[in-house]
Amino acid sequence: SGKEWLHVQEYAAPKSVDPRAASERLREALSVTLETLDVPLERCALKRREVKKGAEQYERQSARNVAIEVHEGGYRLRVNLFDYLDTGLFLDHRPVRRWIAQQAQGKRFLNLFCYTASVTVSAAQGGAVQSLSVDMSNTYLKWARENFVLNQMDLKAHTLLQADCLAWLQDKGVKDTFDLILLDPPSFSNSKRMEGILDVQRDHEALIDLAMRRLAPKGTLVFSNNLRKFKLEPALLERYAIEDWSARSIDPDFQRNQRIHQCWMIRQRTGAK
Repeated sequence: SGKEWLHVQEYAAPKSVDPRAASERLREALSVTLETLDVPLERCALKRREVKKGAEQYERQSARNVAIEVHEGGYRLRVNLFDYLDTGLFLDHRPVRRWIAQQAQGKRFLNLFCYTASVTVSAAQGGAVQSLSVDMSNTYLKWARENFVLNQMDLKAHTLLQADCLAWLQDKGVKDTFDLILLDPPSFSNSKRMEGILDVQRDHEALIDLAMRRLAPKGTLVFSNNLRKFKLEPALLERYAIEDWSARSIDPDFQRNQRIHQCWMIRQRTGAK
């Protein structure tokens, strides 16, 4: 021990449960976990997952500014266990990162709603010759750049863009195409920098159509989202060749909760213009 960190997330108990009993149960569970794993309390990040609305889900929870480094697939990533609900790395997307790394050799990669761009790092590790990672958040893009530098990526070949992804996709002046695209939008977004509200259920068909315009003829668009009740618009199945990759995109540690995300591989139909 000594180098290990512990990240514990508790789902808030329903109102029917006595708060004191819930607190005592959490204390006991945490005590046993720390003892079993031999991790000191100061290396434990404890968070409560509960329904949050609007900007609440992105607010800082603390200001410890403790960045630690984790290793995955031969590359390095910075994570922050304490300051935000999310750590900077979505664990449930490991299979997507693996797949993109395996497919990326010699490819141009576009990462939309890139967050901290961990998937771009995996694409570069897999041999992507060029990438563009787009997000509205300067905080996340700064974090992404730190990930790029950590992995000695060529910052001229792998570029970051602060932009509203929907507005960027709608810009007819952008002509670049990509061999691999990741489209992983939030379920909802009402950022001050974005016009209107993004609703993935309502808007995914338009987003996919726009993203497919940026896809090279034999390329693949990976579309993912974590809205539990999400339903793919049936009309998309008529326009594109779509493979439901949800089951394959979930590693064993998430098998008990397979609604953690859904994932599709989308390609142009053979003979499509």
